[in-house]
Amino acid sequence: MQSAGEHFVSNNEREFITKAIKEEVRLDGRSLYEWRKIAVQFALDDRSATVQVGATTAMAAIHAELTAPYQDRSREGTVRFNVELSPMANAAFSAGRPGEVAVELARLVERCLRGSRALDLEALVVLPGRKVWSLRVDVHVLDYTGNLVDVCCLAALAALLGFRKPQVEVDQSAGEGEAQVIVHPPEVREPQPLTLHHLPLSHTFAIFESGAILAADPSLSEEAAASGCATLFMNPHGEVCGWQMADGVGLDQSQMMRCVRLAAAWSPELAATLQEALQKHELARVQSRVRRHTGAAAAAAAAAGPGHLPGQGPKAACRGEAAAVATA
Repeated sequence: MQSAGEHFVSNNEREFITKAIKEEVRLDGRSLYEWRKIAVQFALDDRSATVQVGATTAMAAIHAELTAPYQDRSREGTVRFNVELSPMANAAFSAGRPGEVAVELARLVERCLRGSRALDLEALVVLPGRKVWSLRVDVHVLDYTGNLVDVCCLAALAALLGFRKPQVEVDQSAGEGEAQVIVHPPEVREPQPLTLHHLPLSHTFAIFESGAILAADPSLSEEAAASGCATLFMNPHGEVCGWQMADGVGLDQSQMMRCVRLAAAWSPELAATLQEALQKHELARVQSRVRRHTGAAAAAAAAAGPGHLPGQGPKAACRGEAAAVATA
């Protein structure tokens, strides 16, 4: 998948881009190993996140439901990934059923996140062999200007970090065979985050001059002019989680190690950006929850009457009035 949008460049454009890359000059002013600016935004719905790398933008949303587990994995939950490419993101994409590019992108996202065993699937079990959480991660590409693999993987990872699953309770009062699962709404019990063992991050490099020159985070034109692309999955600890070579030339051992060193230098900074955005989101969640509970308490107090204080029941309000009369 050299270029997800099949961007066309003429021979003159390809020669110009290649010559500029040889002189360590890129059309957007970056150095060869410099990534574009990254912005991560979490939604307050506890199920979606939007990631923007340069102008390439993707939003990931998670849908969760209780289902029966697979027979061969009765003590594990399930997670699926889907990527949607619309003409709004790029004119080369078509609406309708997912094409070959979308299917390949979904497989890469799945390989990055599920293949690396980052998500604890056993923590999604509610009743072993009977009920587990099934997650579907839908990645919607909103704008495409290059390096779609990294953006889709990062958006799916951000959505998993910000997702909160409802707390459940198993009612076995009717007997073990008739156990019922009670799903508590967020107003009753605070939803719980997912368990992630590590943060696998995607790093894509455009290959020029048979691997002699690498360009990190390629743009759309650079992807089309390059001889091929290589994607490396690595966590902030420097552990390689996977490797993907797109169509084109290959890399020898020294060139692959250069990609590993570049990814190892960038992974901690990328993870720090993701964690910083997550901390800001957690603060916004707390503030939103406080405003919601305060507003509900004020509405209940107004409905109860002027003698009722927030947080008091009817009996407490009567005791407060009696104390005020006794003092007088």
